[in-house]
Amino acid sequence: MSTEPSVERTLFDLHARPERRDAARNRELLLDAAHRLVDRDGVESVTMDAVAAEAGVGKGTVFRRFGSRAGLMTALLDHTEARWQGQVISGPPPLGPGAPPLERLLAFGASRLDRTVASADLMVAAAGHHGRSGPAVAFWTVHVRHLLTELGVTGDLPLLAMALLAPLDVSIVRQQLDSGVGRERILAAWADLVERVVAGC
Repeated sequence: MSTEPSVERTLFDLHARPERRDAARNRELLLDAAHRLVDRDGVESVTMDAVAAEAGVGKGTVFRRFGSRAGLMTALLDHTEARWQGQVISGPPPLGPGAPPLERLLAFGASRLDRTVASADLMVAAAGHHGRSGPAVAFWTVHVRHLLTELGVTGDLPLLAMALLAPLDVSIVRQQLDSGVGRERILAAWADLVERVVAGC
């Protein structure tokens, strides 16, 4: 039986509370405004005042919805993560279903690395210095473990999946980029690691 989550049941779906339609609409309005600020001016530009002005609402609305800037940043990270998870479990191949498992695993690594590079500041602002959330890591681990199983890899798959995810961690990626190691080199080393693990199964 497949262990991969269905498109309707990502980890963020499973932990989400049902919202009234108007509340969900307001939440999307505010998060879309925050996304625009990040894209245009960077993470530091995202304040409660700035989001309220961008969305055309009162600052009190933003505070009632998210509680604090930290709450807003966490919601923003979860929002982008949920969108990305949807691509993993229902988007086009090779990231989504339909490609061979090794091709999917390599596409996963490339996409995860690109998200880390593009969203590192947001990850750190939302989740602290480690830049990751528990539900997100759990999803990545389940997905990688699922693909390793399809590839016939044996052993302690939960820990092996975590070992493969470690080089894509935001703290490690940022350190490498800061020391002059480029994205292509990071990805090539990760792909080499994956292929060695699969060949050793």
